[in-house]
Amino acid sequence: MSRMTRTLQSSARSALLEVRAHAPLVQCLTNAVVTNFTANVLLALGAAPAMTDLPGEAGPFARIAGGVLVNLGTPHAEQRTAMLEAVAAADEARVPWVLDPVAIGALPIRTELAHALRERRPTIIRGNASELLALAGDGAGGRGVDATDDVEAALPSARTLAARTGAVVAVSGPVDAITDGERVIRIGNGTPLLTRVTGGGCALGAVMAAFAAVDSDRLQAAASAVLVYTVAAELAAARSAGPGSFAVAFLDALAALTPEQLDERAVIA
Repeated sequence: MSRMTRTLQSSARSALLEVRAHAPLVQCLTNAVVTNFTANVLLALGAAPAMTDLPGEAGPFARIAGGVLVNLGTPHAEQRTAMLEAVAAADEARVPWVLDPVAIGALPIRTELAHALRERRPTIIRGNASELLALAGDGAGGRGVDATDDVEAALPSARTLAARTGAVVAVSGPVDAITDGERVIRIGNGTPLLTRVTGGGCALGAVMAAFAAVDSDRLQAAASAVLVYTVAAELAAARSAGPGSFAVAFLDALAALTPEQLDERAVIA
């Protein structure tokens, strides 16, 4: 076992226990399709979700949150205003925040917003390969919310994006890649069933915000979130008949996940 693997397993175990012990408050400005699933994922993990996305409330709430998620899945005008308000407050209060640039590239309004948010110093940026290529200015996006590029092809742009913004960049795919611009961690856990459930990717951004609330090492926080999320998904898939039963089993697996299961199943490079 490599030193990096041992370090990440240790940080993931510690962060999982910290989340359960302290239930960090995670503010989610997220899309209408995944709101319920995202809240349930955070509750199963042991965090405390709050879907506070109104202008006038988003900023004050960001100041007291442990972490903030900004997900661009259905960014109507009022929510766009609230997102900018929350990000400004999070930056002033030094609250970590996660940017998920859903389906940017071909769609002009969210692409312009994502590029503006990119310059506001996100703590973590999470997306699929096509979304991150578009955010870096190196691609035109995927097919709606689906990636048309692979993770390794997007990795050079992800590293450049991380170096430019100061964020940790996490590229989701069959093997997830997480980089701070210099180091790269690859995690090979997970299941295709995560792509058959609405919010399977979006909720991961909220989990990253929860982990960033308890671990000041941004790279460790993002990678620990991916490891916990994908190992729980594997355990759920093993006892599921399809997407419907998987969604239920996934919440149960997140709630019951043990440090020993992380050690036994982690696939890290």
